[in-house]
Amino acid sequence: MPEPALFAQSLLIGLSIAAPVGPIGLLVIQRTLQRGNWVGLATGLGAALADAVYGAVGAFGVSWVIDALSGARVPLGLGGGTFLLWMAWRIWHAAPARQAAKTGAAQGLLQCLAGTFLLTLSNPSTIFSFIAVFGTLGARLAVPAPWTMVAGVLLGSALWWLLLSAVVGRLRSRFDHRAQAWVNRASALLLAGFALWQWMALLRAV
Repeated sequence: MPEPALFAQSLLIGLSIAAPVGPIGLLVIQRTLQRGNWVGLATGLGAALADAVYGAVGAFGVSWVIDALSGARVPLGLGGGTFLLWMAWRIWHAAPARQAAKTGAAQGLLQCLAGTFLLTLSNPSTIFSFIAVFGTLGARLAVPAPWTMVAGVLLGSALWWLLLSAVVGRLRSRFDHRAQAWVNRASALLLAGFALWQWMALLRAV
């Protein structure tokens, strides 16, 4: 497969894995409404970087990493669920913001990026989705081009989060203080629901 075609295919993979509504999507929406476009985008980019890490594991076929991740599915899932519950608690008790976060608050942006990076890394479904997708894609390549694949999935995922934060940011002015409070409460409940669902899925798999 020519590298431009491989890059385009990998970009679509990044988009398709990032796009379904899940805990990261909820966080991007909530933080964009609460703190502005830059914070929402930084939240999404943390997930995009984690997608690239797992994409690299699958693309390069690092078997011992794949085996280690498969064996650590339960502790990763438990840790990720706990992290989601902690974030849900914080969002539930957060006061609605009356203005967007300043773009110069680099420390806050890095914290948002790092938090979703770790959260995505600990998500078992993300791990096995990338292992399956990139394993299948790589098996069909006569001459593997793993960095092209990783770059494609990183850009595809990042483009989705850029689009989502931009669209939600355009609607932000329509959410007053009361509406933002409702969004916070709903987001917290849904995040807690994702955490409990993840734990239940682990119990069924054991």
